[in-house]
Amino acid sequence: MLLLARYVLPVSGPHIEDGAVLVRGSDIVAVGTRSELIGAHPDEEVVDYGLAALIPGFVDLHTHLEYATFRGVVDDLPYTQWKIEVHGREHLLSPEDWVDSAQLGAIEAIRSGITTVADVTDSGSSVQAVQDSGLRGVLYREVSTMDTSMVDEVMSRALADVAEWNARTDRERVTIGMAPHSPYTCHPRLLQALSDAVGTSDTPVAIHLAGSRDEYDFVKYGSSPLGQDFRTQSGWAEQAWMPTGVSPVRYVYQWGVLDLPNVLAVHCVHVDDEDVEVLKRTDTGVAYCARCNAKLGMGTAPLGAFHLHGLRVGIGTDSPASTSTIDFFEEMRVGLLIQRGMHGEQGFFSAETFLRMATLGGAQALKLDGTVGSLEAGKRADIVAVDLSQSYQVPTQDPAAALVHTCNQEDVLMTMVDGRVLFDRGRFLSVDPEAISDRLERMRLKVRS
Repeated sequence: MLLLARYVLPVSGPHIEDGAVLVRGSDIVAVGTRSELIGAHPDEEVVDYGLAALIPGFVDLHTHLEYATFRGVVDDLPYTQWKIEVHGREHLLSPEDWVDSAQLGAIEAIRSGITTVADVTDSGSSVQAVQDSGLRGVLYREVSTMDTSMVDEVMSRALADVAEWNARTDRERVTIGMAPHSPYTCHPRLLQALSDAVGTSDTPVAIHLAGSRDEYDFVKYGSSPLGQDFRTQSGWAEQAWMPTGVSPVRYVYQWGVLDLPNVLAVHCVHVDDEDVEVLKRTDTGVAYCARCNAKLGMGTAPLGAFHLHGLRVGIGTDSPASTSTIDFFEEMRVGLLIQRGMHGEQGFFSAETFLRMATLGGAQALKLDGTVGSLEAGKRADIVAVDLSQSYQVPTQDPAAALVHTCNQEDVLMTMVDGRVLFDRGRFLSVDPEAISDRLERMRLKVRS
């Protein structure tokens, strides 16, 4: 199949005007100009998207698909109060509700041009949603407890789930990892147990790290509303906690988590130069979640320092419970504008840089860049077509700038994973949104009551 468009953006190289991508099976076979590839393959089926851009599928470096039905439930509270409110409603959903909610998240991800998700779940709902929808995913089994007596049981259940999830997913498309939730929900014994369990294997590990000031104060100084109120809500009020005197990054580093072979740190807002050095020294990937951090008043990650130190950095939409939408274009745009607004010329990242972070950067952070993240011969055919013909987009001088500054998820024409079209001009081909629509309304009433 030959995919044609006015612009092809390989990301690994300059954009191609009047470009084409040749797909056979699950792979990209060639990338070049329209005339070159049509001339070389005159009998190939042709799909022409016209005034549009063909780009690598977005890599959503951090999300929680199963929280899609929580969108809009808690919209105007700072992080700690938001976390407590959302956590207090989680018990209202049944296991079937969580699966439906994750399927809703998968539907929106596909509509937004996301082809790979790095999703953190403890229910496993996202595993089924990703497997069934055809998305590519790195799915992390979340673990947490501050109760030392529960560490062995928590780890045993998690490892059993990892084995079971591996057994029922397509290993070519889905990778299962583990996720100690955060420093304020994981006792040091749990961090050490997870580090020992993963060892030198290539099991992916993700951790929410240095996201809020309350987390920082709890870890370093021993007290904060997050440390007190959330711990009480979670039944850990009687568990002793002493101030560590160090930042969350250095605290987690002490327990071996960052020394594991394939670690992704999410947020990294409250970090200093020494913390960034630790992340660099341990080759830790970082997920930049600008909208979540801004909406919940968490702060702004020092993206300039991450790039200056050569960290592997990509973009995450985080939970629909926090950011409300899984619109990756909005995530790029807001993330770029925050950096420019906060740091002026020093933070003046280009649209091309953010498009790269959204695709190849995310793949590099997950160590999947040999498979996805750019349009190159030999890589998997994870491809998105984006309309650039609307009145707010023409004339187009720079397609990367148009994608970041003018587009939204409604402009996505086609989403393809492994050569399989999941969404095409308004039609979902791998999932049926109508099948869960009635149940979703009942769920929304549950969590809003």
